[in-house]
Amino acid sequence: MERCSSSNPGDYGFSVRIVSLLPSTTEILFAIGAGGDVVGVTFECDYPPEARSRRIVSTSALPSNLTVAEIDTAVSAALARGEDLYHLDRDALAGLDPDVVVTQDLCAVCAVDVSVVDDALAFLGCRAKVVTIDPHTLAEVDESILRLGEVTGRRASSRALVTSIQQRMTQVADRVKARPRPRVAVLEWTDPPFAPGHWIPEMVSLAGGDPVIGAGGAASRRISWDDVKAAQPDVVVIAACGYDRQGTTALARDLASRGVLPPQVRVLAVDANASWARPGTRLVDGIEELADFLHPATDQAVPSAKATGAPTRAANDDALARHD
Repeated sequence: MERCSSSNPGDYGFSVRIVSLLPSTTEILFAIGAGGDVVGVTFECDYPPEARSRRIVSTSALPSNLTVAEIDTAVSAALARGEDLYHLDRDALAGLDPDVVVTQDLCAVCAVDVSVVDDALAFLGCRAKVVTIDPHTLAEVDESILRLGEVTGRRASSRALVTSIQQRMTQVADRVKARPRPRVAVLEWTDPPFAPGHWIPEMVSLAGGDPVIGAGGAASRRISWDDVKAAQPDVVVIAACGYDRQGTTALARDLASRGVLPPQVRVLAVDANASWARPGTRLVDGIEELADFLHPATDQAVPSAKATGAPTRAANDDALARHD
């Protein structure tokens, strides 16, 4: 097996050979113009589509085709045993000879942990720089974009990207700030339900909603369906980590059939991978989508159903499941 031979990144100019072990950082790297430097990715790195052409160095340790309940059980059991949820291909990593490896230390369930990367690089004798990205808030997501701009020599493009994202968020917040704020419960998992944390409550607030479960900047946490009902949401957003819109729509229909949702609640199924669960460039898309759902441009406002006593309304059949 060939061992890594990279010099310390402080010694090189640009370009840089990058292995990205997070879908969000892969997305960011391509968005700031550093996609050509990305030589390795994970099995989950699917955006932009060009990322699929890069060498895969990390795969899931979980069996495929599990239900959400089975995934939760398998993850809980693996963590209790101290087992990793991802396989890092050391041979692939060595063969790519990276200058930089981008990883995380935020969530053992989300991606390869930085400790696993450090151990692998030490074993291989690789001197690649490990860049750890751990955003908990929207501001920290912006900071991670700027940091990757520094690492890759794309400072101007990273600043321009952050400015564009911030402008779009400000435009949404300004449009909805005077409107009534429906009570919104976002679910990061559905069996069992998980309340969101990190940047998601901020997203709800910017979109003109009142996040009634979860705490901004904190970790997501397991809750009960009684907790969801007690929060009295007007809207439930299904944003299960690892699921696209087709997947969350199926989850929403399952929840409706099981009768676990609060009566008459409106349910929005979103592409969690694209614009909710991954702290990348498309979180603003999720904010805009939720704002349009809560406060359609054709309406002056969408008042809380609890406040008016009016029946809820179904919209956007492809992204909405209604529980009667």
